[in-house]
Amino acid sequence: MCSDSPEGEHRPGFMMPLGTTSTKMVLRGETLELECIAEGLPTPDISWQKDGAELPSSRMSVQNFQKTLKISDVNEGDAGDYHCTASNKLGTTHHVIKVTVKAAPFWVSAPRNLILAPNETGILTCRVNGEPKPKISWFVNGVPIENAPEDRSRKVDDDTVILSNVQSGSSAVYQCNASNEFGYLMANAFVNVLAEPPRVLTPPNRVYQVITNTPALLHCASFGSPIPTITWFKDSQISIKNGDSYVIHENGTLEINVAQTVNSGKYTCIATNNLGLKENHMTLEVKEPTRILKQPEYKVVQRGMSASFECKVKHDPSLIPVMIWLKDNGDLPDDDRFVVGAESLTVKDVTDGDEGTYTCIMNTTLDQDSASAMLTVVEATPTPAIVYEKPDPPTDLELTDQTERSVQLTWIPGDEHNSPTQMFLVQYEDLLHGPGVWINLTEVGGTETTARLNLSPYVYYSFRVLAINRVGASQPSQPSSQYRTNPAAPDENPSDVQGVGTEPGNLVISWTPLTGFQSNGPNLEYRVLWKRKDVDEDWSSKNVANVSQFVVTGTTTYTPYMIKIQAFNDYGSGPEPKVFTGYSGEDLPLSAPDNVQIMVHNSTLAEVHWEPVSSPSVRGKLQGYKVYYSRVRGLHETEGETEQQEQVLTFSGNRSEGRLPGLQPYSLYNLTIRVLNNKGEGPPSPNKEFDTPEGVPGPPSFLNVINPGLDSLTLEWGPPMKNNGRLAGYTLKYQPVNNTNELGPVKVKNFLANETIITLDNLNSSMLYKFYLSAKTIKGSGPIITEEAFTAMDTIRTQPTVETGKVPPVGPAFGTVNTSVSEEGAVISWDYFGHHKNVYVEYIVENSKEDWKKELVTFTLAYDKSTDEVLVTVPAVPSRQVDIATQGWFIGLMCAIALLILVLLIVCFIKRNKGGKYPVKEKEDAHQDPEIQPMKEDDGTFGEYSDTEDHKPLKGSRTPSNGTVRRDESDDSLVDYGEGGDGQFNEDGSFIGQYSGKKEKDTHEGNESSEAPSPVNAMNSFV
Repeated sequence: MCSDSPEGEHRPGFMMPLGTTSTKMVLRGETLELECIAEGLPTPDISWQKDGAELPSSRMSVQNFQKTLKISDVNEGDAGDYHCTASNKLGTTHHVIKVTVKAAPFWVSAPRNLILAPNETGILTCRVNGEPKPKISWFVNGVPIENAPEDRSRKVDDDTVILSNVQSGSSAVYQCNASNEFGYLMANAFVNVLAEPPRVLTPPNRVYQVITNTPALLHCASFGSPIPTITWFKDSQISIKNGDSYVIHENGTLEINVAQTVNSGKYTCIATNNLGLKENHMTLEVKEPTRILKQPEYKVVQRGMSASFECKVKHDPSLIPVMIWLKDNGDLPDDDRFVVGAESLTVKDVTDGDEGTYTCIMNTTLDQDSASAMLTVVEATPTPAIVYEKPDPPTDLELTDQTERSVQLTWIPGDEHNSPTQMFLVQYEDLLHGPGVWINLTEVGGTETTARLNLSPYVYYSFRVLAINRVGASQPSQPSSQYRTNPAAPDENPSDVQGVGTEPGNLVISWTPLTGFQSNGPNLEYRVLWKRKDVDEDWSSKNVANVSQFVVTGTTTYTPYMIKIQAFNDYGSGPEPKVFTGYSGEDLPLSAPDNVQIMVHNSTLAEVHWEPVSSPSVRGKLQGYKVYYSRVRGLHETEGETEQQEQVLTFSGNRSEGRLPGLQPYSLYNLTIRVLNNKGEGPPSPNKEFDTPEGVPGPPSFLNVINPGLDSLTLEWGPPMKNNGRLAGYTLKYQPVNNTNELGPVKVKNFLANETIITLDNLNSSMLYKFYLSAKTIKGSGPIITEEAFTAMDTIRTQPTVETGKVPPVGPAFGTVNTSVSEEGAVISWDYFGHHKNVYVEYIVENSKEDWKKELVTFTLAYDKSTDEVLVTVPAVPSRQVDIATQGWFIGLMCAIALLILVLLIVCFIKRNKGGKYPVKEKEDAHQDPEIQPMKEDDGTFGEYSDTEDHKPLKGSRTPSNGTVRRDESDDSLVDYGEGGDGQFNEDGSFIGQYSGKKEKDTHEGNESSEAPSPVNAMNSFV
């Protein structure tokens, strides 16, 4: 047979698949992979088409020299006939692959939870799709609906369940199951039949503030079943309807599009259903906007002078404005020269650095306004001085001593203008690679006039020089003559070489190219070399030009490659390149961690362990493991009662364990683990559930004290927001607090979990009590919540009549307090109407620096019909001092002193008559006591006070056997002082006594003093 074709050439034919047609089935969402392998000479070209449609370019890829067609995320529209065509110059052949797309069930519309009121109608829909069409089955509370108890209100129509005229007992969980041969779907829907009167969830009496001409939103969130209807009223009279300036949204919010002053007022929203109504009140205040009436003005100020900016503002009187000044949009400098006034800014002693834009910003809690002005600083009137200027540019540039890689540049400096040149800057222009761009080359000292310049090959150089002094840089010199260096091989290779795969099956090699200046010669190219690391194979290479990356295809997944890049041009290659390591593209991990184990350490911390996946299955660089966990519900809650919120913790590196902190006690958790690489996450491990044990509960939600009585307080509280276990009860501790913040004894009471209100009796009236309440589980008590409250204060002053043998009624604690003095001490009596058995008496010596003394008087109350008085005797404490008033030597000494005083008075009187002055009157005024004051015992001088009498109880007292108060270690007794102030009770019930006046009359047992005793003041407190 004759043929015009060269020997061996023939038409294309398919090696796989065989025949003219074949079939392919793929599931929806998976990747469709079609492959045609053709043979022929010359090697045939492969192309792909689809009957009646374009190939999806965004999801399609062709690989393996066009032999393989891949379409990702397949859908039903990808079904059809795909033509694979192989052709060469001798002919064409075709193969048709008939693709069918099947699908596991997928949701079109899943059933949703329903909340219905009695006699309402609800519909559950379970819309699914799939190929073949899924079969839908309904379940009620886990039982097939056909086997469930008959419910006449329920009607099933394929994928729909209609619930008509539901009743309170119709609440149930409905399940929809859709399945075909490729899978199934299951969804739950909770149908709750509730009869709930309306509740308004928005806090009451909220005040909304807006600025005029801005929108206002008044919220009225509500809840109820049936769903409440929201109506609005203004000022409790005007009914608000949709339209005009008002919009009532579906969630109950009232919107005023453009608020005006007339819209201010009281608004009421009412939530209504057939079970009742609930109203909520709120107030809208429409404020005047903040406006700057006089803006700061542009200022031109001489250096050293002052500049002032004014900023006068108008604002709503009820809003407090705050003025802020900025300079160039930043804070003002921290400098005393900047003085901020109420409506102004003054800059003193202006400098050049003060130039800029000054902005006045007036802020309120609702809005702001701002205005800006420029400040320009000019030179003050100059005084004659030396002028310093920039130097003139160098001249006469000359190139000498020229070589391949260097040249000598010389120049003549210009005029320095009174400021010495500090340095010269040499710049060059590359007329071949970057014309018009001047680049700094080198710097030399200000006294130099020559520089040796190192050069690069294949550059067309032109040089210029700038002189620099402390004023600034000169203008550039005129360019030198051009100097061209000869080409050469590159001196360096590209930098920043990297090898990173962007998708499975490729390796992207990138680098930073050499600049034209670095090329050293024409036709710069790059030799890219690569091979698999740790594999005995030859280097693969590819020469490229004018690019900065090269893509290697057909690589295995995440394989290390050795990479190097060498620059070369027409004059040779660069130095031997450095070898870098890169990795081909990653793919998603294949497997999930195995043998997941969970150890629960306590109620809030768990530790999870797993078996790491094998390195090949990672198919990329292992980044770590992601632990997904969510709280399914509390162990005391029913399923579905808690909304699940998934949490994620990432444990970096090749870990096999991790800790899960912050768990909620007494809860059921669900956990899965995925391995992570740079491409993404692998499949999840099987679900693992674990429980957390009980913990201590949170604090009670509130603690209120209500109905305070004279001797009782009623407490009510709410359960904790988080029980964290089975609530065992509550512990209440309380103690009294006096006005000096001293705490009394603590009393403790325990209550059951269902007790949330208690009345405490037998408390002290007019007393502050502090309460500490905590909830507890079997794990212990949680945080406490505290509250303070006073018992009621009795203001009635009439003394009650008490019958014999009966407890006195509640009334004032104390009546009139009386004091008297006897030979043995001070007698304090009072009318007492309380029920307490202990009384504290506090006393102090007047003008003494000693602390108050506090004594406890314990007595049995006795009620006398005739007097209605309880009398308690408080005897004074005997002093250790000896009563020297009766000693003979003391009487003689006193007489001598009196005689001496008489002589002194006569002398003073004589001198006064002669014009002299002696301050006797002042001394007399300082001591108002008409009685003679004795000398002090220790130094013989005259003193105001002295203990010269025995300290004995005052006469006429009735002293109970256990009612005595004694003071053992005092140098002063109660009877040494008189002329005290009126007795009174202070806030903490302490006994305040002040004593003055001297008693110098001999006393006898059973007889009163011949002089009237001064009153002793007392304050009594009871416990």
